[in-house]
Amino acid sequence: MGRMSNPSGIRSGLTVPRGDVVGTYETYPEAQAVVDRLAKAEFDVSQVAIIGNDLKTVERVTGKLSWGRAALSGAANGAFIGLFFALLLTLFNPDVTGAGSLRLIAAVFLVTAGVGVVLGLIAYAFTRRRRDFASTQQVLASNYQVVVPTDTAARAQQLLAASPTE
Repeated sequence: MGRMSNPSGIRSGLTVPRGDVVGTYETYPEAQAVVDRLAKAEFDVSQVAIIGNDLKTVERVTGKLSWGRAALSGAANGAFIGLFFALLLTLFNPDVTGAGSLRLIAAVFLVTAGVGVVLGLIAYAFTRRRRDFASTQQVLASNYQVVVPTDTAARAQQLLAASPTE
């Protein structure tokens, strides 16, 4: 079977984009700003890539877990989901209006908050001995490179040298 062509010219799949590096930056917003400058200078950014190098998982501990915190977190998650669905029910149900819609929202809010408390406590009970802290995780790169196709690298460098930084 032959290879299918890609009319846009962008390499698809799970490969690292190839080309010339026109800049290396410490933060993603800096690399993003460079791509934005290229776009404003009418450069074809459809083939530009931002590549994060030397990826690290960073887990920041936000506090100690307790039964109370697990219940509160579960209630907040459940209430948020309940509020979303209650609003959908009231928006798409013409029979529910005025005070009836407020009662429906309050009832769904309270029920899902209660279910959230129960689920939060169950989840904490299963992880209690192994993990008594709350945290957030993110993937960060040591640096970010802006890569353009080799045949357009000189023009990209020229545009970046000419355009003012913000």
